[in-house]
Amino acid sequence: MYRAPVEDIAFTLKHVAGLKPALDAGTFGDLSEDLVDAVLGEAGRFATEEVAPLYKIGDEQGAVLKGAAVTTPPGWKDLYRRWIDGGWNALSGPEEYGGQALPTMLGVAALEMWNSAAMAFGIGPTLTMGAVEALDKHASEDLKAKYLAKLVSGEWMGTMNLTEPQAGSDLNALRARAEPAGDGTYRIFGQKIFITYGEHDFTDNIIHLVLARLPDAPAGTRGISLFLVPKFLVGDDGSLGARNDVFCSGLEQKLGIHASPTCTMIYGDGFEGAKPGAIGWLIGEENKGLACMFTMMNNARLCVGMQGVAVAEAATQKAIAYANDRRQGKAASYAGTGMAPIVHHPDVQRNLLTMKALTQTARAISYCCAHAIDLARVSAGDEAAHWRDRANLLTPLAKAFSTDVGVDVASLGVQVHGGMGFIEETGAAALYRDARIAPIYEGTNGIQAIDLVMRKLPLGGGEHVHGFINELAAVAGAVRTSNLQGFGRTAGALDAALADLTQATRFLQKLTADGRLDEALAGATPYLRLTSLAAGGAYLAQGALVDQGRIALCRFFAENLLGEVSALRARVIDGAESLAAASKTLISA
Repeated sequence: MYRAPVEDIAFTLKHVAGLKPALDAGTFGDLSEDLVDAVLGEAGRFATEEVAPLYKIGDEQGAVLKGAAVTTPPGWKDLYRRWIDGGWNALSGPEEYGGQALPTMLGVAALEMWNSAAMAFGIGPTLTMGAVEALDKHASEDLKAKYLAKLVSGEWMGTMNLTEPQAGSDLNALRARAEPAGDGTYRIFGQKIFITYGEHDFTDNIIHLVLARLPDAPAGTRGISLFLVPKFLVGDDGSLGARNDVFCSGLEQKLGIHASPTCTMIYGDGFEGAKPGAIGWLIGEENKGLACMFTMMNNARLCVGMQGVAVAEAATQKAIAYANDRRQGKAASYAGTGMAPIVHHPDVQRNLLTMKALTQTARAISYCCAHAIDLARVSAGDEAAHWRDRANLLTPLAKAFSTDVGVDVASLGVQVHGGMGFIEETGAAALYRDARIAPIYEGTNGIQAIDLVMRKLPLGGGEHVHGFINELAAVAGAVRTSNLQGFGRTAGALDAALADLTQATRFLQKLTADGRLDEALAGATPYLRLTSLAAGGAYLAQGALVDQGRIALCRFFAENLLGEVSALRARVIDGAESLAAASKTLISA
């Protein structure tokens, strides 16, 4: 059974991501370390004692569609009610609308715990929180007054409606349409697929944020607008009125996250006697909807990264527990009689330590991204610009690397369990199944790599990333001059990794400056992993400089895993030509 690693989470927040210096400086007002610890402790208790016990029934029974209504697994609706009664949905919401306005760092730390306990549960509130942010930044005051308080509290949930059968990653192909009604509202028509929690029984209203085109909209993404479309229309007094013309027509049968309803949504079909055309309200400006939606998507990308961390943590805990219980063969390090627990075998130890190191690395990157978001919000001028650039740089790392880690670590967890890992009884396979969606949704990890190379490396005239590398190099220098014992070759490994990162970065920056974009994009995915491993090694070292108990894992990462960076640099710099040549064997038309 999963137990929230509150101590590890608190340590990473405070001593790696930078929360403690921020608290000491009064950056977040009167927020104290004691309050942070209390919030994390109670979140850990709730995740461990109330969410985790319902994971198995959620995976086995899943969500069910009957007619146009979705029923979540037994106990899940009551769990959600207890969760919002605890104020968890409002943790980082705007204070003006009933939120607690706590730092994003605390919000994503709690999110890690919900998703470790049950990823299918944690994904629903993630979208509501994203909807809150999008409305708070872009909606009219009237829309905010009517919808935000109930979304912040969690009394209502929000969704994000982008994907259509012909329009996945490429929103240029989007066909959903919006027709002005002449009264300030719009009628929405079309189909959306893969809509997470598009229909459910948690709340009595669901607020859909829908991308659609106006009749005279320009072609492509420049002609997309964003609309708020409630499941039930809302009166001026906040009461629920008539059913809107938006319905769930199907649920996807998925590899994992079975309890999360993934819906096909139909807008404007006149279903069950509803007046044809789902009534919606414009968010932001006409034809500027994608910019509004990106507010929600950027929030969601970090949150999905936390899902990768979360599944990795749960898989690691499960594998370590199994390895200490399962006995097979003899091991030199085992002093007992009979067969040794498999945790004593070096190959199993290597797998488990790889799981722990990758999990902690992904956690550190994600929390550092959240920290940058927080500092950008509370800063001004050049300092705010610096932290916005840092958050933008780290977001694709947090999303892509962390979700890749979730899959890799869950796979290793199955391996540690041996044959029993392939059997559903142990639960190791369920985590592997859940993890596999995270590198795909909210922008595939390939798209995150493109974003990193094409949009994030140019930040600050191309120098922001080099400032970031210099900060990581300072950590390597601190390891070298430290009197602490046990770091082994960590400092040298970090130096080599950061040198490779610098070389690969300048190489890609030159390619893009020269307009050799296909060559640059050929190296984008290995570059993202290279950057993440190098940064993650420095973050582990930063933690180990504070807590000597973390030195051994830091050294293991540096001497066993960080060497991958050199091979990744070679792929970035030398791989494009062979990729282009070999790709011709793949193309049939």
